[in-house]
Amino acid sequence: MKLVSKVAIVTGAGAGIGRATSLLFAREGAKVVAVDVASDGIQTLVRESHAAGGTAEAMVADVSSAADVEQCVQKTLGRFGRIDILFNNAGIVVPGKIHEISEADWDRSMDVNVKSMYLMCRGVVPLFRKQGSGVILNTSSAVVLRTVADRAVYTAAKGAVLSLTRSMALDYVKDGIRVNCLCPGTVDTPSFHRRLASLGGDVATVRKQFEARQPMGRLGTPEEIAEAALYLVSDAAAFVTGGVFPIDGGLSL
Repeated sequence: MKLVSKVAIVTGAGAGIGRATSLLFAREGAKVVAVDVASDGIQTLVRESHAAGGTAEAMVADVSSAADVEQCVQKTLGRFGRIDILFNNAGIVVPGKIHEISEADWDRSMDVNVKSMYLMCRGVVPLFRKQGSGVILNTSSAVVLRTVADRAVYTAAKGAVLSLTRSMALDYVKDGIRVNCLCPGTVDTPSFHRRLASLGGDVATVRKQFEARQPMGRLGTPEEIAEAALYLVSDAAAFVTGGVFPIDGGLSL
């Protein structure tokens, strides 16, 4: 197992990429703190992890709230005594061109997609510096490598994630902290299914349109993204920091 004795916080763990990654980390020996704004998904995840012999704890928190993030970090320390891995995966997609996006939606997108990472990193970096090690993995998006229409604020937010990742990687490399980011393409998740339904029309037809823009002709799976995440947080990637990893079926080509 690749993460034995490691303590990992995963945000946005209730579904999709966060869920698949939490389950994989637990199978690989990590003690996982599964964080989500809603409780149902992470409670189910914890039961499945325990049934498979893994260790996971559910923690309900709004990662765009400084108070919630501080409580999350302190509860993790109280339960496990340390933190080794932070996977900043929580995020939302707000569609639209600039003139269509309300100020409230802009602020919400930036809060969930960017501010949350600032808060979580601010919470764990002092711990990582003190222990001389730690890994941070951030979820950006393939849209920062290949622009798509009607995603102005989402692209801006995920571009900020990419830049933040590189800046932190350089700032903390001497402290033994590695920071990388994943850039997933279109992944077959519950949130993607909700977006399909919101577009109107025949869902199967719209899905085929998304698949057609993928050079591989299919969507990614949460499990495929989870495997990439596992590599980047494991010791196998000990020489990797500041990296930007498209996991997108060729979409960014």
